[in-house]
Amino acid sequence: MAGTPTLAQKALVEALGTFLLVFLGAGAIITSGYFFPGSSQLLVIALAHGIALALAVTIAMNISGGHINPAVTVAMFATKRISATNAAVYILAQIAGAVVGALALLAIPSAVLAGSMLGAPSLAPSVSIFQGIAIEALITFVLVTAVFGTAVDERAPKIGGFGIGLALMLGILVAGPLTGAAANPARALGPEIVSLDFANWYVYWIGPIIGALVAGLIYQYLILPARKSGK
Repeated sequence: MAGTPTLAQKALVEALGTFLLVFLGAGAIITSGYFFPGSSQLLVIALAHGIALALAVTIAMNISGGHINPAVTVAMFATKRISATNAAVYILAQIAGAVVGALALLAIPSAVLAGSMLGAPSLAPSVSIFQGIAIEALITFVLVTAVFGTAVDERAPKIGGFGIGLALMLGILVAGPLTGAAANPARALGPEIVSLDFANWYVYWIGPIIGALVAGLIYQYLILPARKSGK
């Protein structure tokens, strides 16, 4: 019988999963912008992020739960599914993985990287700070609802991270041109740290955490069977 994963193992897979999301997702932003500019670029970016997240969650879910996102970890802590210590370690691991993922993007030729900010999300000129926070909250609400509906709820079909990746892909198709559709503080912060561009960084923490908390609390206390509440 396999032993229970240690906290170090859980942190490692959270870092690895976030590395994959940033390297593959932000990498798709950079390369598609250079090689495939135009109307197809958004679809390429959405597919890359969705598939990368589905892969990362599937790899990590049986070890750490497959959060791959500080906002998801906050929702799990708020619904008493993870301790404060574990939540803090998860978030630090996710940020570390995101930074390493962004550093790995520096292997891309400088001509391709030019002006990309390493795929860091940014607000469109027409989007205010408040609107940006609201949009990030809404798409993270959808994402975390998918997390609870497909990975937390024991009644759900066993589909790995597919549904979660699909939720992110749809969020990017809707909000990508507006906010960059990070729906994940670590996904935003890794490229921001490496590119030293922190414009409106707080939007990508406040919005996703609000959306994740609302989704997690609604699912935990209004959708899951009452006997599971508070676990």
